Amino acid sequence: MSDFLDMGGYALWVWSAFGLTLVVLLANIIGADRRYHSTLRRLRLRANRPGSLQK
Repeated sequence: MSDFLDMGGYALWVWSAFGLTLVVLLANIIGADRRYHSTLRRLRLRANRPGSLQK
């Protein structure tokens, strides 16, 4: 197990690459979710304006 975690002496590079990849993926997921909810909020506000084309 220790040999696996050591990654043949490249542990710093390997684990930092994994960590950075995880951070970027999480940032993309969270950013997309926030943009989605922001867009929904703006569409709801636009739909509730006087004179909007609601049925």
